[in-house]
Amino acid sequence: MSAAALLSPSAPLPYSGAITDVAGIEVGHHTDPRRPTGSTVVIARDGAVAGVDVRGAAPGTRETDLLAPGNFVQQVHAILLAGGSAWGLAAADGVVRWLEERGVGLDVRFGRLPIVPGAVLFDLPMGDARIRPDAASGYAACDAASTAAPAEGNVGAGAGALVGKLFGVPHAMKGGIGTASVKVGGVTVGALIACNPLGDVVHPDTGELLAGARTDDGTALRDTRRSLLRGDVPRPLLAGTNTTIGVIATDAVLTKVQAQRLATVAHDGLARAINPVHTMSDGDTLFTLATGRVPLGEEAPGMTVLSVMAAEVAAQAVVRAVLAARAVTTAELAIPAARDLPGRRAAA
Repeated sequence: MSAAALLSPSAPLPYSGAITDVAGIEVGHHTDPRRPTGSTVVIARDGAVAGVDVRGAAPGTRETDLLAPGNFVQQVHAILLAGGSAWGLAAADGVVRWLEERGVGLDVRFGRLPIVPGAVLFDLPMGDARIRPDAASGYAACDAASTAAPAEGNVGAGAGALVGKLFGVPHAMKGGIGTASVKVGGVTVGALIACNPLGDVVHPDTGELLAGARTDDGTALRDTRRSLLRGDVPRPLLAGTNTTIGVIATDAVLTKVQAQRLATVAHDGLARAINPVHTMSDGDTLFTLATGRVPLGEEAPGMTVLSVMAAEVAAQAVVRAVLAARAVTTAELAIPAARDLPGRRAAA
């Protein structure tokens, strides 16, 4: 299918499914009405074995060390994804409070302590940067959580996301948040990805550009990879001003070692759909949650198949994030979405 057909306003989004197809997973968004930013929470009330892999060089994260296979904590209860750069990590306090009020957490004798790792992305160019996700935002995202397929595009952690910023934010396009799932042998793997990369987004099956850096006149996709290879000079960048973050979830039974491996291979999906990816100015971080609702029997897929599934849904969710996005205008920026530039590619 051509990029023009993919991006037709009347065309259905490619791929299907959602991370909430995984048994034991709930998702909620809070989108700040004052500017494009927000929080997204992925909840596993009964606990889930978790892993993480940080590939970007400038991450903003919380509670990632405890996910190392050799460390004590065996399960987590939610993952926070948020905008607001490092300030947005405050939203996790609201998630912790919400879960504690409902008796969800690790029994530490003096109470139940919810374990909530998280990661943030940099969306400060979009509107008043003094407005960031806080504890109230994280709490509201939990209030909105359900097992229904979550909204995509300009919501939650994807509300202020941009793609293709290597030649300046004014030439970027709207990113967002997307989700997808696949099922093999009775086991489901799903992804929820907040897409805010320095690089462009490409269709993983065809290589066609979907969104990214635009030409100087703003009417076509520049193609960041080709621009860099022919010697075009990128704009100066601040570290950490980008970042794609997300959660891979499965209902399979996994150990912490296996959960970490699944987070690692899921980054292959980002590499198929984002170019360049894992740069010095990105903080790309993927978490894994394994709810263990489906035992790995003789007919269930092993780690090789689960790894292929994880990479696939990560790539699919990136595509859905940009195709579900809508144009945004602030006092200083007018940012189009993929649907606004269908099939327009700069000359090679």
